[in-house]
Amino acid sequence: MSIYRIPVGPQHPAIKEGFQWNFKLDGEVIVDVTPRLGFVHRGIEKGMELRSWVQGIYLAERICGICNTPHTTCYCLAVEQLYDVEVPKRAQYLRIIINELNRIHSHLLWIGVLGMEIGFMTYFMYVWRDRERVMDIVELITGNRVTMSMNMIGGVVYDITPPMEGIIRRGLDYLEERTKYYKEVLLNEPTIRARTENVGVLSKSDAIDLCAVGPTLRGSDVKSDARFDEPYSSYDEISFNLVTYPYCDVYARALVRADETLESIKIIRECLDKMPSGPIKVRLKRTPPPGEAVARVEAPRGELLHYVKSDGKEKPYRVKMRTPTLANIPATCEMLKGYYIADIPAIIASIDPCYCCTERMLFIDINSGKSWVWTDSELRRYSLKYYRERRK
Repeated sequence: MSIYRIPVGPQHPAIKEGFQWNFKLDGEVIVDVTPRLGFVHRGIEKGMELRSWVQGIYLAERICGICNTPHTTCYCLAVEQLYDVEVPKRAQYLRIIINELNRIHSHLLWIGVLGMEIGFMTYFMYVWRDRERVMDIVELITGNRVTMSMNMIGGVVYDITPPMEGIIRRGLDYLEERTKYYKEVLLNEPTIRARTENVGVLSKSDAIDLCAVGPTLRGSDVKSDARFDEPYSSYDEISFNLVTYPYCDVYARALVRADETLESIKIIRECLDKMPSGPIKVRLKRTPPPGEAVARVEAPRGELLHYVKSDGKEKPYRVKMRTPTLANIPATCEMLKGYYIADIPAIIASIDPCYCCTERMLFIDINSGKSWVWTDSELRRYSLKYYRERRK
């Protein structure tokens, strides 16, 4: 057996952000894979510690362009625990609506990307065309198409008025019809099935052992979803199905996302039907009391965690996030083994990776075991010194 080593990334057509997968190959068969992080670290956690609690909302929103609403929801839920306050019921329902619109947007984007990764460009173009409709609905509610800026600590910024409701329902009808059509294509198109069935298999036991999350986990027939396991924002008052498939491959993950899109449409309709009256926010003091809190939400890619710690000052003492992509990387390494080079784009894409929200940085002295994190000014000084030396 001759072992070859090839890197994929950090710049590669199959990798949309700066990330590297180092493969060991026996011919065209993948024997082993090692991920290499660290190309797009942006220092957001440290940046949030240098800004006020309110400014942190808008920085959290920029952790990921696609999953921006789950990030602000999770951050606000954690800070609201510090205040020991529950937001008004109407605000909770509005949070559900905007989060499910975000899920529809994310899943349709991914379904289109799957078509692109396997060379089915027509599928990609049609799905992305129809994805514009959900972005139109978001723009109607918030004035923004992608970065929604809906959440605030203590509630939400924007309300849904009666004239908006009819437009939203018509948009949901259109999205439901088109999503059902795209699911039929997934079920019946031989090109898609040939490139996704029995490809990137992650067994149920491996998915559990490797702590996979989101559609990656549910595609391996594991019933886990933060909206069911630990309901937040009144999700326990809404009836919807937890979608799983037993196939454990790329195909199963695609079907999970298609069905979850249809479930999200049902959730939004039920929220509109049950929408309570009342205020959409509560007024809070500028600074939360000392303490620490953890919040957990189900982002489109899977379980998202935000940790905040307050020392009673106007800026957080500590902010920490655990994103779904970071949780799914060990499972991705496992599902790549034994498959071909040509399968790499579809398998990696099947977790819907977001590398810019995954990156973290910690300095470790391998001799002493001491670890530390640089401050903003220390990182800036190092950067200036590094580039001055390169120009010599």
